[in-house]
Amino acid sequence: MLVTVRDLRKNYGEKEALKSISFNIDEGEIYGLIGPNGAGKSTTLRILATLLKPTSGEVYIDNINVAEEPEKVRKIISYLPEEAGAYPNMTGIEYLKYIAEIYGVDESFIEVGKEISGLGDALKDKIKTYSKGMKRRLQVARTLMVKPKLAILDEPTSGIDVLYSLQLRRSIKDFSKVKRITIILSSHNMLEVENLCDRVSFLYDGRLIVEGTPEEIKEKYDAKNLEEAFVRAVGI
Repeated sequence: MLVTVRDLRKNYGEKEALKSISFNIDEGEIYGLIGPNGAGKSTTLRILATLLKPTSGEVYIDNINVAEEPEKVRKIISYLPEEAGAYPNMTGIEYLKYIAEIYGVDESFIEVGKEISGLGDALKDKIKTYSKGMKRRLQVARTLMVKPKLAILDEPTSGIDVLYSLQLRRSIKDFSKVKRITIILSSHNMLEVENLCDRVSFLYDGRLIVEGTPEEIKEKYDAKNLEEAFVRAVGI
């Protein structure tokens, strides 16, 4: 197991954002979190990314306790938040080079980032001229290009057009299966999760309702797709 989450709880004052959730992720697996706003998806990802401390429970990434040794964890992960920003006065290529310097990787990683972004000559332009979708493509590229042990992606295709979303899903699958990068992601796009993820968890009101492969979950709820399965799982 690359990721182990045990009895994870997170409170914000009196509000329980996470109510004792547990799951494991194998190395090289693509694992998806599905749920409405406020279900606890982003809170879970932020704890994994060392940005939040859990109220209780344990989280291990590559056998490192996330709460106790966050600096070690940060060396082996890469995190894409839902609302990620970039330096507006840098060009796209300058930004990728800057990320490469931070992670201590060579020019070949930058070439990978350029390919993933699909931005071509636009990488020579300043980021402040980019559309929302272009900025997102750049952010996804910088997250994957450093080849972390674990890539944490919060709504990776948010704001990206349909054609590039398809290309991006192919890149994510390639990084996972060929390069053995483990990926955990959240998405509101049920079709995306169904086509991309090896296993999926449904989160609702801070609880993990069900976990399994997309096919197992659809069979369990006699559903045609994950969207229908989710509705039946939470009893809406």
